[in-house]
Amino acid sequence: MTVILDISRLISRLRYSTPSGVDRVEMAYARGLLEHYGEALAFAAVHPAGRYGRVPRKAALAYLDELERRWASEADAPRQRSLPSVMPQLAGLLPTGRAIGSAPAIYVQASPHHLTNAGKVLRILSRERAKFLCLVHDLIPIEFPEYARPSGAALHRRRMETVAQACGESGGAAIVNSAATGRALQPWLRPGTPIHVALLGTETLPPAPPEPSERPYFVCLGTIEPRKNHLLLLNLWRHLAETLPAAEVPRLIVIGRRGWENEQIVDMLERCPALVGHVEELGGCPDARLSALLRGARALVMPSFAEGYGMPVAEALSVGTPVICSDIAALREVGGTVPDYLDPLDGPGWKTAILDHAARGERHRAQMARLPGWHNPSWAEHMAIVTRAIKALQAK
Repeated sequence: MTVILDISRLISRLRYSTPSGVDRVEMAYARGLLEHYGEALAFAAVHPAGRYGRVPRKAALAYLDELERRWASEADAPRQRSLPSVMPQLAGLLPTGRAIGSAPAIYVQASPHHLTNAGKVLRILSRERAKFLCLVHDLIPIEFPEYARPSGAALHRRRMETVAQACGESGGAAIVNSAATGRALQPWLRPGTPIHVALLGTETLPPAPPEPSERPYFVCLGTIEPRKNHLLLLNLWRHLAETLPAAEVPRLIVIGRRGWENEQIVDMLERCPALVGHVEELGGCPDARLSALLRGARALVMPSFAEGYGMPVAEALSVGTPVICSDIAALREVGGTVPDYLDPLDGPGWKTAILDHAARGERHRAQMARLPGWHNPSWAEHMAIVTRAIKALQAK
């Protein structure tokens, strides 16, 4: 059977200089499946212009190379490129109108792109004579609608209904990034639909010397949105700024683009005088600087209320940086016994942990001692599970 990878998400991100977590996952699937299937792997997409089809292989490979170069090194690039500047490349990535081959296929999709349109997905599978293999990242908008956009829960229900229908009618399967996501997904799928748990691989950050700083600093990494609980950190840092001498207040570096429903967070970042000089926001951060910042940080802080997976936890631990994070199932799957786990509402507990790590105290030393025993999830392990899932579908 032909293996087809949907790269709709990556093409839709043509104008952006830095990747989201979902972008990185789709790229990892492209690289991993290419390594396994080589010339036998085909690329397809629902283009921003609306057309579905196979993407010319040469154009797809060149685009993947450019994206990786951009993510790694473009420190001063605009957050979004102008539409006229990307039109030639967008035209080059337009799917062809050539007839699809007659061989049956496995259609792999690693992002939620166009899953709200069940009819389109089913037409694609019918046209390709394909079984559907889809990675589900989380069900957070359904489980925690208060953290999503106003229409987020309804849209995500449509995505999960599409996954269930496409897997059920095509004889396909689902991949999930954690057992926690698998438990949330199970009730949506038709009985007998296989679910394969595959922890996401840790992004390999480029070697970089730790970023120097006169004061200890902490890094918070992820899109600025309510479920990430930035407000706990910002209120804590305001308290530290008001109760400690300025030279004793550790710095907080908030890395991530601004998301949705975040007015209070943005107001504090932009208008709170107490945070000036102590909190820095980086909306875009190329991989080289991210690597330097993580390596120099006393700890990554991640007080999320809900996660499908904890990529920042893995990224920090992979470069030897301690982690202070919420005590939730998805983060424990990633961090194991290494991080300091805290209730995301325990402000005093977070203050104690942060000040201890800032001073390289007992908790910090204990976590550094545990860190060598952490198992670093790899993309090779993840893709081995994906290729086994593909093989099982081919045998059905």
